[in-house]
Amino acid sequence: MRDGLGVNAVIQARSSSTRLPGKVLRPLAGRSVLGWVVRAAASAPGVDQVVVATSDAADDDAVAEEASRCGALVARGPLDDVVARFGVALAQYPADAVIRLTADCPLVDPALIGRLAAVWRAEPSLDYVSTTLVRTLPRGFDAELVRAGVLAEQVESASGPDREHVTSAIYRQPSPYSCTGVVVSPPAEDLRVTLDTAEDWELISAVVAELGDRPGEWRSVVSLLRSRPDLVALNAHVEQKKVGQ
Repeated sequence: MRDGLGVNAVIQARSSSTRLPGKVLRPLAGRSVLGWVVRAAASAPGVDQVVVATSDAADDDAVAEEASRCGALVARGPLDDVVARFGVALAQYPADAVIRLTADCPLVDPALIGRLAAVWRAEPSLDYVSTTLVRTLPRGFDAELVRAGVLAEQVESASGPDREHVTSAIYRQPSPYSCTGVVVSPPAEDLRVTLDTAEDWELISAVVAELGDRPGEWRSVVSLLRSRPDLVALNAHVEQKKVGQ
């Protein structure tokens, strides 16, 4: 904990997936996809604890076991009420702010995670700091910091699809909140390195084969993909699921 302000990274993870079941436990260069995200979060500057928030369904026992094996703390809650899971994680492992990550982004950059923590610690009155508020990064480098009090409000008040997407009520109507976005240059929001389909898996596997078993670094990934349009074409047609789908 720095300056008395605790920041936990909470990674939402489950084994069920409509488009690519079991994706978070797939082996990728010697470690699970979930293991990649845990490693990135654990090596991010300014993160105090890493928590994997999975469901309390028996199907996710393997996810909980893998999270523990990778050195993460574990919180378990309802499968389809993800914001409630985050509430459990916050209750079990208190912090002043939570950085929300998803287990299907194995190339997430520890430096970007740390940047969110640094921005918030410099201005702790901020309610929400995100790499997605203004999207300049490829999908797959998503990270969102939420002040603990605001997250607790969402646990109580969110409804419908917002209970699955955790922060959507904040960024959809940001006016009641103090929000800021982290942006990069040159922008690369046209690229996709998140894992949701077989085509995504093919691209991510190719990127890791080129860059090796090391935490994601957005500049290296973007540089590789800009030089390899054949890789970009692998998943260029994949549409991102919208809130509520």
